[in-house]
Amino acid sequence: MILSPLEIVLLSSLAFCLLIQLYYVLFVHLKLANATIEEIPAVSRKPVSVIVCARNEIANLNQYLSTLMSQNYVEYEVVVVNDRSWDGTEEYLDEMDKKHPNLKVVKILDNDKFIAGKKFAVTMGIKAAKYDWLVFTDADCMPATENWLLDMQQPADDRVEIVLGYSPYLKRRGLLNALIRFETFFTAANYLGFAIKGMPYMGVGRNMAYKKALFFKNKGFAAHMHIPSGDDDLFVNAHASSNNTEIRLNPDGHVWSEPKTTWSGYLKQKKRHFGAGKLYKSKHKFVLSMQIIFQFLFYGFFVGCLFLSREAQYVAGGILLFSIVIRSLVYPKLLKRLNYGDLRWWFPILDILLFLFLTLNGFLAMFGKKKVDWK
Repeated sequence: MILSPLEIVLLSSLAFCLLIQLYYVLFVHLKLANATIEEIPAVSRKPVSVIVCARNEIANLNQYLSTLMSQNYVEYEVVVVNDRSWDGTEEYLDEMDKKHPNLKVVKILDNDKFIAGKKFAVTMGIKAAKYDWLVFTDADCMPATENWLLDMQQPADDRVEIVLGYSPYLKRRGLLNALIRFETFFTAANYLGFAIKGMPYMGVGRNMAYKKALFFKNKGFAAHMHIPSGDDDLFVNAHASSNNTEIRLNPDGHVWSEPKTTWSGYLKQKKRHFGAGKLYKSKHKFVLSMQIIFQFLFYGFFVGCLFLSREAQYVAGGILLFSIVIRSLVYPKLLKRLNYGDLRWWFPILDILLFLFLTLNGFLAMFGKKKVDWK
């Protein structure tokens, strides 16, 4: 088989992109797939403050707040920050406050002087928290079990200042739901996998924890208060290290969340996240950018190879097949571990669709007005 110089260049480039792709699969994601899942401690050690921000969340609070109030934990409080709601949230929280001594309600009024956005609400919740160990979740989230706080409590090693949990989305019908859940899986495989490698770079505010002292020592969100999102990932990106961060994988410690139900809502959510990523540390931006760039180039070179000779097409097809086979040995196990086992046989198709969607989202995020409203 004799290939032309152009075919050799394109096929070599395709193979090189495959090698870069395999680094993330075999040295990051496979580490997470093989990581040991620790047992949840049987007892609570130190008191915990749970922080929840709510803006017009009456329906979700009515459905999920009771699960936060019934945790198997000796000493904890739930701090709910009512951020200028007008849908009945205030009245509902007033009623719940009478029933639960460990519920603390913080009200943000329209006439308060502040920079609008979730970060202000989170800051108010942290200031009101009684305890040093803070566990964060959202109003539309539900802990998988009553042992959630046992899993997310402060570790025995006092050097640990940040704990990164996992929050899958609930399964619903339709392509959008499958894409949202696969994107969440891909994001979790990255941030949890890199944390195991000693390079934690983000966390998800639906299920994470850190010390109150860490927050105030670093002046909270002051460095990125002008960005509407990032109350979770930017804070972790700035202050997490290999020495002060741990992850949690036990299914009993997961927190389930309601996914977006419209494409427009999902696009809006991802545009906010895209803006926060621009402020990541340079080394983190480099590693994540290389992952996306070489994924883009991999598919681009493969499509280019389809216009070459039949022999070159066979080689390109073999490279693609090898990529799929290697990932088929890693991702089904990892998808099952992260509560998305039903997607394990669809991942090659979802991988391409997610790549196309993220490319489109990155393009759209460059345009349009930046909104500070977090709801």
